[in-house]
Amino acid sequence: MLGFFVMGREKMDLEFRIKEAIEAEAKKLIGRYQQYHNTLHLEHSRKQSRLKNISPKVVKTPEAWAHGRLHNPFYVHRKASSIARSIAKKIRENSYRPNPPFMHEVDKSGGGKRSISVYQVPDAAISRLFYSGLLEKNKHRFSSYSYAYRNDRNVHFAIQDIAVDLQSLSRVFVAEFDFSDFFGSISHSYLLAQLECNGFMVSGDDLQVIKAFLESHGQVGIPQGTSISLFLANLVCWALDKKLERCGVKFARYADDTIVWSQDYAKICEAFECFDEFSRVADIKINTAKSAGINLLKRKGLPAEMSSKDKIDFLGYSLSLGDVSIKDSAVAKIKDQIAYILSKHLLQPLNSTPLMALIIPANGRDKALLSAMAEIRRYLYGGLTAQQILNYLNGRTRRIYFKGLMSYYPLVSDIEQLKMLDGWLVSAVHRAVRARNKLLLRHGFNRSHSFPFNVSRSTMVRRYRDQRVAGKATYDVPSLSLLHRALTQAMTEAGIEKVMNIRSLTYMY
Repeated sequence: MLGFFVMGREKMDLEFRIKEAIEAEAKKLIGRYQQYHNTLHLEHSRKQSRLKNISPKVVKTPEAWAHGRLHNPFYVHRKASSIARSIAKKIRENSYRPNPPFMHEVDKSGGGKRSISVYQVPDAAISRLFYSGLLEKNKHRFSSYSYAYRNDRNVHFAIQDIAVDLQSLSRVFVAEFDFSDFFGSISHSYLLAQLECNGFMVSGDDLQVIKAFLESHGQVGIPQGTSISLFLANLVCWALDKKLERCGVKFARYADDTIVWSQDYAKICEAFECFDEFSRVADIKINTAKSAGINLLKRKGLPAEMSSKDKIDFLGYSLSLGDVSIKDSAVAKIKDQIAYILSKHLLQPLNSTPLMALIIPANGRDKALLSAMAEIRRYLYGGLTAQQILNYLNGRTRRIYFKGLMSYYPLVSDIEQLKMLDGWLVSAVHRAVRARNKLLLRHGFNRSHSFPFNVSRSTMVRRYRDQRVAGKATYDVPSLSLLHRALTQAMTEAGIEKVMNIRSLTYMY
């Protein structure tokens, strides 16, 4: 009788946990859709206030929603109880199989496409539920040098650990490795063997769900776009991590993106052999185009007797023996985004005949420039104002929340790079305002002798800060250097996890 009661309680507990997971997944997706809708509405309202003859607002739904009701989180949330009951029954009967996912392609940073599996909401919830359980039971088994897809490690921990280790060195040997189509190439037999031989805690339900998702993907590889694959990706590399540890090298691995460093060239060569062996056994090819092999990382100006470099790129950052910077490709994207914002507000409305702009600058005020500076501040500061940042630095405010660009790069220490970006921003705004002045003249509006068109590059920061609208410095030019000071102070007081942008954890996923 007692055994029957315990079994019944376990069944109810599984059903309850699945229902909670489904509701959480549905609410997450509903929140994303509502945020998209609100952002679209705000942008459309802003356009209506400054432009003539704008296109009607078009609200789209995700492509996957057209491929079955179970992709629609609103429907799934309403039916969570009955769906959970059905899935729990299938898991108990060992017959659970995820429905075929909607396949979505996204651009890869290095060119080409990556296929992402968009599973139906209940299957995505099951994947996340079992991933969380597997991680909780087994995270102590993973190497401390493995930083991806864990709740006790993240991107920024990896960067901090690397930077601290490198900053005291003048020269060090470094090897960089990346695998071709890592997720799509993983051998199922190799993966399942790792579950059995390395002391992982895996229940019968865990194993059934893992096999179900593997089979849904085909004969080889693991699906990208579902949570359980994150655990499996770390699992596949467990043996590689242990071999690298035994080599006596330092390394940081984020999924298939790995850097290894040592002052001992022989140890780096041994690590190279570990990667080669893993590639053959797991049937995952090394990406020769993105794997730089062994180089000498050195401080600028020092001589080198072999292939050398002054910095390495890893997870959005650029690391040298002394500084942590934003990598060059990311800097280019930042500049492109700011240039787009300036063009959208200041130039595009005037660059047409007939004139599209509704409001022409007058009496020393330019509403379009106000809008441009507000959007740039939202992009860089994430809703903060310069005064709020200064209040925090001066101790008038105990806590602020960082959501802008630099919350993706809290560990940057290259002050000169940030000053360069601040200078570039001032120049970009000044050039855009000058170009706007020429377009206004073309339409018969001469504003050359009034603010902001009479402001020189050298006085721009001060003049913009002093120009008030309703008592507020709304033209104020944001500064990454200022925000960096606040981020550094906040990290010292509260730690990296309190200041980083949570979306930075989705790197490569």
